[in-house]
Parts: sequence; C-alpha cells; structure tokens
Amino acid sequence: MKIVVTGAGGQLGRELVDAATAKGHSVRGLARADLDVTDPAAVQAAMTREKPDVVVHTAAWTAVDACESDRDKAFLFNGTATEHVVRAARDVGARVVYVSTDYVFDGTKPAPYVETDVPNPQSVYGASKLAGEHAVDLALDTVVRISWVCGFHGANMVKTILRIAAQQDTLTFVDDQVGNPTFADDAARMIVHLADSGHAGVWHVTNQGSVSWYEFAREVMRAAALDPSRVKPVKTRDLVPARPAPRPANSVLENKRLRDADIALLDDFRIPLARLVKRFQST
Repeated sequence: MKIVVTGAGGQLGRELVDAATAKGHSVRGLARADLDVTDPAAVQAAMTREKPDVVVHTAAWTAVDACESDRDKAFLFNGTATEHVVRAARDVGARVVYVSTDYVFDGTKPAPYVETDVPNPQSVYGASKLAGEHAVDLALDTVVRISWVCGFHGANMVKTILRIAAQQDTLTFVDDQVGNPTFADDAARMIVHLADSGHAGVWHVTNQGSVSWYEFAREVMRAAALDPSRVKPVKTRDLVPARPAPRPANSVLENKRLRDADIALLDDFRIPLARLVKRFQST
C-alpha cells in the first residue's frame, strides 16, 4: 500500500513514517518544508504526483494558546487545509486518516468520552480540529482522536518535566485536568493498523491509564528515578499566568471501538513512558 503522511516532521508524523515502513508499506513523508497544506494547488500536485492509497493527515497547528488569539489561522491550518487534503485525496482515489484531538470535547462529562459522544469544543484549537473532522467522509475515511501526546521527537510534556526537574527543586502541575497520556510510537502503530485494515469512522486511540497532569509528572519523575514528592499540585484557576485557551477538565478517551472490534489496546502509559525516559537518558 502507498501511504502519504502529512506533517511528517512532527513527533507523531515521524513515528508514522517509521511504523508504516516497518509494516512494509511504500511511504512518502511530507514535512512542512515539503508541502504547505494550506495551498490547495500544492496539495493537489502532491497527491497527483504520489498517487497514494491512504493519506494520513497529521499536519496541523497545535499551539493551543496561540490558536486562541488567531482563529483565522487555526481554522485555515486545521479545517480548510483538511478540506484541501480530502479533496485531493479523493481525486486520486485515496482514503484519508485524519488525526484529531480530545479538545473537541468540553471536558464536563463525568465518565470517559466514547466515539459517539457529541463534540462541544471550548477552545479555538478544539473547534478548528472539529472542522477538520467535518471535512472527511466517515463512510470512507477515518478520524483518530488522540490525547496528551508524548514522544522522542519534538516538544512534549515528558521533555518539559525532565527539563524543569533538572533546573529547579519543585515542579507544579495542575491536578484538576485528567486524561490519557499517549505515546507517539504506540499511537503510530495503531493508526497504521487502522489505515491498513480499512477501518472507517471515528476511533479513540490512547494508551491505557488516566491521570491528572500532576500525577503524570510524578510518574515521569519515578521513571527517571527522581523524587516524585518534588511535584506539587495546583488548581487550573490558580495558574499564574492563566492559560489563554480553556482546557477540558476531563480528556479521558475510552477506546470503545477498539474494544468492540477486538483490537488489542495500547499498553498502560507507564510502559512506553519508562521506555521513552530510558531512551532520553541514554542519548
């Protein structure tokens, strides 16, 4: 199968290229320097040239707080650009796997979110990613929602926690935002599996285990053989300065469709976390 990965320079995109290649697929990774997804002519030309069977569309503007102050740019990169990708993919007979986010939900549900729950984004970022979901045809294409992504490449919370721990004695993280940490290499393998098997519709793909950011920071410290008691809790309302974009209090995504399809779920997040921290410490 020929797979094109947009956003191939990002932490998930790079893992997707590796995962798809490992499965024996012909893969073309297009980073931002290779393809401006906001340019419909460039997108059309790329798809015509590559003639993929599947496009895994990860290219996005993911700066949540920056999106809040530039709605037009957020919707251009996350909504309109997805329309360009879907249209060009369809012209060459390709399916699209669109990577979305937990931010499409408002975070008020007392239980984990399942794929059939109605989105209600509270931030510009979440609304723009939902616009991208609306651009695909769920009878043919696939939406994969992921959350709290961490990995070896790019900026992410594991790197941030380890950096802060090396610089100061006390770390402070919110204890009233709960979600599923998801590791890019694990998520990439599952996304390739869904693309490979032709599963359409909406799927939640996360590592198992839900924690607050405070609890996650403590787990990172444990994995690095550091003292988790150095991490202190704070409420979101007490953050100084306050974050411009609202965060869902509950970002837990139940992987119901994977369960229903008898597809093995991703490991508990502590397993890839230990693997990632060990990799950081050895480089």
